[in-house]
Parts: sequence; C-alpha cells; structure tokens
Amino acid sequence: MNHLYAIAVGSNRPHGRHGRPPGVVAAAIAELDAKFGLFDASPIMLNRATGGAGRDFANAVTLVESDLEPPQMLAVLQAIERQFGRRSGRRWGARVLDLDIAAWSGGRFASRRLTIPHARLAGRAFVLVPLTAVAPGWRLVGPLSARHLAARLAHRRPCR
Repeated sequence: MNHLYAIAVGSNRPHGRHGRPPGVVAAAIAELDAKFGLFDASPIMLNRATGGAGRDFANAVTLVESDLEPPQMLAVLQAIERQFGRRSGRRWGARVLDLDIAAWSGGRFASRRLTIPHARLAGRAFVLVPLTAVAPGWRLVGPLSARHLAARLAHRRPCR
C-alpha cells in the first residue's frame, strides 16, 4: 500500500558540493525524487533561524509516495541526512540538511522516536507555509488544514 508523505526539508549550512542552503535544499529534493518519485515540491523559502540555530534557513516541503511505514521512512530520511554530511550535534544547531516527516496519509502516528504530525507543527510557519503551496487542504490537527494553521500563524506574527 502506498502512502503519501509531506517531507519538510531545511538547511542552514553550506555544503561543499551543493553550495549555500537553497542549493542544499534543491539537491535534497532531487534526492527524494530519485528515491521515491516526487509527487510535488514547494518553492524554496528563506526563513529566519529559530531557537539557537544562528543562521537563516532555506526551507521547502515535498510530497513523496512510498510503501514504507513511518519508522522505515524516518530511517531512510536520516540516511539521506548523513549522506549530505549531517552529524549529531546540539539541538537547534546549524545543520547541512534536516528532513522531517510533517504529515502522512495514514493520519496520526506516535512512537518513542517519531510523532506525526510533529507536536509543534501548528506553530512552525517554515513548514506550514511551504506545505500550503503543495497541499493546502491537508488536515493536520483535527479538522484544521495546513491552510487554516498557516492563516492562524499569519495573524499572530508576519511570516517572511
């Protein structure tokens, strides 16, 4: 059975081969396309860093189709991150590539290592805004879609 996944893609460190963060995000989108067959991808957006990340981010959201269940999808995404040079480090630190499962067609999923959708997704414009470009009607929190959650955030604070 195939599932549709919304994968959040982010970078705030340059890569030796792919260049600055927007180039890293574009290369990661190409890698996801090669591994899964890309269904759609949002435009790449530039966003201010949050927490202690320091550097501004390039972000996008892709939609990919796969027969993998969420734990296996997470393992593949982490392998791609390592392939791009991501190393374990401090939380909220600079990273070459960050791939997160924002949502999947199976609804909610929770385990010790993974929660879908992410518990703080409703407050993350850097994921919601690109998600609205590719799947505005995707229901994330009860009856609330990506579009609804992004609009709520836009009323609270302006997005860049």
